[in-house]
Amino acid sequence: MKKIILAASIIGIFGTSFVHSTEAITNPTPKKTICIDAGHQKKQNLQTEPIAPGSKVKKAKVTSGTRGVATKKYEYELNLEVALQLQKALEKKNFHVVMTRTKHDVNLSNIDRATICNNAKSALTIRIHADGSTNKNTQGLSLLYPSGTYTKSINKTSETIAKTLLTETIRITKAKKGYGDGLVPRSDLTGFNWSKTPVVLVEMGFMSNATEDKRLSTKSYQQSIVNGLVNGIVKSVH
Repeated sequence: MKKIILAASIIGIFGTSFVHSTEAITNPTPKKTICIDAGHQKKQNLQTEPIAPGSKVKKAKVTSGTRGVATKKYEYELNLEVALQLQKALEKKNFHVVMTRTKHDVNLSNIDRATICNNAKSALTIRIHADGSTNKNTQGLSLLYPSGTYTKSINKTSETIAKTLLTETIRITKAKKGYGDGLVPRSDLTGFNWSKTPVVLVEMGFMSNATEDKRLSTKSYQQSIVNGLVNGIVKSVH
């Protein structure tokens, strides 16, 4: 009987400590941050800005983008449609999502957009775009990644992520790969060169191709793009 009382006393004294210790062990890991940049905006800004820190080469702060030949939808509209779906899908996977814009009527240069994602200390910045070409037959989905001297610290990681996102998105959408193998290194993009976080840009397809333009505006195809991107992000961002 004395042994039972003694054991109960020990539990009473230390029980709370045991509970606190268990709670500390089971605390969830911090959410990873993904920054989504829906490319372009309602009104272009043709004032110029340096394409990289300290560069004398300048480009327009933000252009108007392309427009669907069949749907007549502007690229900035399509980009945000998909970006908002991607935001919801990633949040369901327990990511913290930062958006550079959630409406069309903004005035954000490419440097501004990179800065938002840098300040968020994102594990990945993903830029959502669609393509255009003078050749109406050109189509395909592609992933761009930084490859220049200004982005040496993030080039390799960005390329690896781009490959995974391309594989997963092509697998689900069954889209053709754009520009040959679908992977495009770029050293001349302002949004890349000002990034301090791993960054990729998805060109979802060509709005200059009537068939692909129509497909890009269907909810089912947009969802397949989002599903592919989410799968790739889950596999890439740890």
